Amino acid sequence: MSVTAGPGTTVTRSAIVTGAAGGIGSAIVAALQADGVAVAGWDRVAAPGDVAVEVDLTSRASVEAAMARTVEAQGVPDIVINNAGIDVIAPFLDTDEDDWDRIIAVNLKGLFHVCKAVLPMMIERIAGGEGTATIVNIGSDAGRVGSTGEAVYSATKGGVIAFTKTLAREHARNGVTVNCVCPGPTDTALLDQVAEANQRLYDGLARAVPLGRIGQPADIASVVAFLASPAASYMTGQTLSVSGGLTMS
Repeated sequence: MSVTAGPGTTVTRSAIVTGAAGGIGSAIVAALQADGVAVAGWDRVAAPGDVAVEVDLTSRASVEAAMARTVEAQGVPDIVINNAGIDVIAPFLDTDEDDWDRIIAVNLKGLFHVCKAVLPMMIERIAGGEGTATIVNIGSDAGRVGSTGEAVYSATKGGVIAFTKTLAREHARNGVTVNCVCPGPTDTALLDQVAEANQRLYDGLARAVPLGRIGQPADIASVVAFLASPAASYMTGQTLSVSGGLTMS
């Protein structure tokens, strides 16, 4: 989506999407590009986007280097979508500390690294009267209501929800909006892990969704694109569940 900066001047908004190579991430990239947003796709491997940036979100140095490359290519981003996430599907007592550390490092600390790197630049640009800034964090309904076999993942996504609300409070006066989207069961590689670990659980999820189907990445991406758009400029600190009605609150 483009915004008019002055007579005859058009400025294209830019975005970062982490985890851009995955199912939901690539759908978010496509949805933003359809709105005319220039997107830097961040991932550990080559990812879709106008600019592809390889990054290790668990490394502060790697994130800062990726941010520098992105800003050089397309300026300070107007939009940041923190989508990257991993999981280990197993009962909590069957997991170990290495599992915990890896999930926390990507799902929670990786998000911290990105926000720490981008927020000062966003705030400075807004203070100078240039553009807007919005952050959308991808949580999970597992972080809202819990999920069997996903104890640590659920804990990190609950942390994402709480972090979103706090960041929104801290930076509302700076003009930065921060919201959270919580997918329910969605047709991705992560859900495939659930099916491999417990087919009965997977089948039960599909039957339990009131709208009668498992979500598709595009279902999540359309809500993210809305929150990233000027139409959502008066929304901040909100958590939106996209679950086909599986969870309601």
